[in-house]
Amino acid sequence: MNHSEYLIDILIFLAAAVIVVPVFKRFNSSPILGYLAAGVVIGPHGTAIIGNTEAAHTLAEFGVVFLLFMIGMELSVERLKALGARVFGLGSLQVIVTGSLVGAVVWSLGLGIDAATIIGGGLALSSTAFVLQLLVERGERATPFGLTTFSILLLQDLAVVPLLLLVTLLGSEGSSFIEAFGMAVVKGGIALVVVIAFGRFLLRPLFHMIAGMRNPELFVSTTLLVVLGMGWVMSLAGLSMELGALLAGLLLSETEYRHQIEADIRPFRGILLGLFFMTIGMSIDIVYIVTHLGLIMMIFAALLIGKSFVAAGLCRIIGMPANTSVRVGLALSQGGEFGFVLFGAAMALDLISSEVAQVLMAVITLSMIATPAMFYAGKRFDGWLDRRSDGSQDAFDAEVEDLNNHVLIAGFGRVGQTVAKVLSDAGLSYVALDLDQTRVKKCRANGMPVYYGDADQIFVLEAAGAARARTAVITLDHEGVASKAVAALRGNFPDLPIYVRARNKQHMRHLEEVGATAVVSEAAESSLQLGSIVLTSLDVSTDEIASVIQNYREDDYARLEEIVGGN
Repeated sequence: MNHSEYLIDILIFLAAAVIVVPVFKRFNSSPILGYLAAGVVIGPHGTAIIGNTEAAHTLAEFGVVFLLFMIGMELSVERLKALGARVFGLGSLQVIVTGSLVGAVVWSLGLGIDAATIIGGGLALSSTAFVLQLLVERGERATPFGLTTFSILLLQDLAVVPLLLLVTLLGSEGSSFIEAFGMAVVKGGIALVVVIAFGRFLLRPLFHMIAGMRNPELFVSTTLLVVLGMGWVMSLAGLSMELGALLAGLLLSETEYRHQIEADIRPFRGILLGLFFMTIGMSIDIVYIVTHLGLIMMIFAALLIGKSFVAAGLCRIIGMPANTSVRVGLALSQGGEFGFVLFGAAMALDLISSEVAQVLMAVITLSMIATPAMFYAGKRFDGWLDRRSDGSQDAFDAEVEDLNNHVLIAGFGRVGQTVAKVLSDAGLSYVALDLDQTRVKKCRANGMPVYYGDADQIFVLEAAGAARARTAVITLDHEGVASKAVAALRGNFPDLPIYVRARNKQHMRHLEEVGATAVVSEAAESSLQLGSIVLTSLDVSTDEIASVIQNYREDDYARLEEIVGGN
């Protein structure tokens, strides 16, 4: 293929994405489905605009590499510590049990141990892209349901690397399953030790030097060099580029440069990953799928039901409440994008036939389409169960029991809701208390961890996990109740940071006396924010505005109180 043909293929890919993907976005569907559909349309089984996909497959492989790198960036040591039990306990159980059950069914159908292992592992994975998008859109990422779902997804993402290694080794001539598995473990362990040692000693100094040069292009080039370089080293060792990219992301997640790196890599990842899904779509044979639609629908239904029962059952076994368990099971019932990667690699190595791969890819695509409906079903079940329990103390205790390092919010009016939204967007968990029964029911109907309870009573605070909370935020309107809540928390949890909203200067002083860590004056902050907007409209510089506002804050708003003669 000459250069002009490569260019034409790339132009066709870009044009198809620009035309098809916005249509799917218009109907609030995932871009992944848009890319798959675009691939089907332009591929050899559609309009056959593109027949030879060698160039596209080469570029698409880099999309997977960058996706694994971004996943590694998510797996910071701090996050793994906070979610450790869920990730390595519940997540591992979900992958092992689901993969074993699916593999056993496949093996009983006579497809062989290699195919059974690959198919079981591939179908045990769920769609990180779909599920996280829905969690963020619904503001549920920081709820007990969202955190549990996210934890299992993290382990599934980690499981992709050994599964890819296993596929590569099984595809090597003369390798048995036991030999391949043992070799994957040994090589993976050695690579992990070597790369982590390299990263600990060299990566941070390297990025420190590059950042000091203040050259954005050089910073991006260094990031690309690290990602692709580690991938290349892993491939030389007989392992996968994806493993190197994951380790690079994991190491860089511990540096102070992670946010800039994420921003720089995201466009590359998005474009190449979209290309990957388009190449998957090009390999889907619509005629074959229609011909075998009955079989595909049967497997599709079995997958959704089976994965839902396994995940929900495991959640219940470890003591999670029924409503959270069912929601987690339904949310993780679909196949995932990494199933496409595994089955595509297995098909290329003749570990599974193209017919089996077609059926599996069709099942994964259908299950992804069904994901919003499964989320809706889980939410309806949660609402039904909540109405039956009527927000009882038992339901409260069950949902909060295994929550750690969360933020306790007392009062869920406008201020409390704003704080909760900020926390949720940052991926931090919270539990809120409020005495407005109507508000509590409405919030719980939307999947939010809000409970009916009097925040100035210590047993209610303890039930909300105050002993395990990272911090507390008091946003109560009533001054007396807010002061009692602060006093109760400080008296029983002397090391707990407590941040409070105050009505005026006198209330601020009292809250500080009873133990508040920091107090924000509602009236003063509103005035300062309004003043900063006015200054901005008058073309005052941003630095000067920040300096003026900070001067007022540093003396606890005393200058404002003097001006207005407040008490």
